[in-house]
Amino acid sequence: MKTYKIVLLPGDGVGPEVTAVVRDALISVGDVHGRRFEFDLQSIGGAAIDATGDPLPQKTIAACRNSDAVFLGAVGGPKWDGGAKRPEQGLLGLRKELGLFANIRPVRIYPDLIHRSPLKKEFIEGVDFVVFRELTGGLYFGERTRGDGYASDQCVYTSGEIERIARAAFGAARARRGKVTSVDKANVLETSRLWREVVTRVHGDFPTVQLEHQLVDSMSMNLIRQPTAYDIILTENMFGDILSDEASVLGGSIGLAPSASLGAGGPGLFEPVHGSAPDIAGKDACNPVGGVLSAALLLRYGLRLHDEADALEAAVERAIRHGARTKDLGGFHTCSAMGAAIIDELQDLSAPRACNVQMHWG
Repeated sequence: MKTYKIVLLPGDGVGPEVTAVVRDALISVGDVHGRRFEFDLQSIGGAAIDATGDPLPQKTIAACRNSDAVFLGAVGGPKWDGGAKRPEQGLLGLRKELGLFANIRPVRIYPDLIHRSPLKKEFIEGVDFVVFRELTGGLYFGERTRGDGYASDQCVYTSGEIERIARAAFGAARARRGKVTSVDKANVLETSRLWREVVTRVHGDFPTVQLEHQLVDSMSMNLIRQPTAYDIILTENMFGDILSDEASVLGGSIGLAPSASLGAGGPGLFEPVHGSAPDIAGKDACNPVGGVLSAALLLRYGLRLHDEADALEAAVERAIRHGARTKDLGGFHTCSAMGAAIIDELQDLSAPRACNVQMHWG
């Protein structure tokens, strides 16, 4: 039996609590489906700064490179604000080290949570789209300068960087509803003009997929006005960061939102969108659903275990349907209790089989 090596990076804030739920959920998946997982806990972000002085220790990089997939809880918090080294540098550095150029954020509305959305039912019912965000170029990785009374951030994109994320988005659309909405600011930015040119050229290789272009300012409005109009949303790094966070609240809570960061090869990185939420850290109060759904993406895209991913996603939906709710969803479940409800549903879906689990503490 193959052993799948998964690195767990609990990180900061609520990250350790979410990671504990995700680990238990993956163990339960292994029990049900006869899979063997080996977990290796490593440090990143603020926790790594405190322990080693480095937000991304070399030991963590080596462990991630040698894994089959990586799960990250969260990084950041006010404790490290103003320091020479910031927790977020660990996450950005890991994306670069692993060559993770495609960030994938699915947005789906659960029928039992429609009433939690800030939008009316007629606007939100049936929403099901995926944001494809380019992850290693643009402003976040450009040269930064700071002088007396001025600052600058350089935004750079190459045709190759744009083409690879565009091909990933068109390929995904071909397997879904066949539509890509490419978002840029081509009326102002030269990088966006290049973006639009390359995306249009790549579209020629996907004739069955519909392509439309939208400017980011109008897109931010239309994402609220007509969210059911979208299938695959393709955009660059900063625009994708903003739009995907906007999209994550459509379902009623950012705590529901998962993400996957993938490259051309090697392990992917999977993490909930919600961040470290330091105000509720250590209180067993956070919503672990985004983390569990990120674990489902890990199974699907990281390990190619599609049946197992389907089962975990189904367990989340069943738990919600049967009334499991954390505080952000208007309920009373703690983080650990929500995790237990999901695992109970998972175990009800199939008869369990043996799973061997090994833990390595880094």
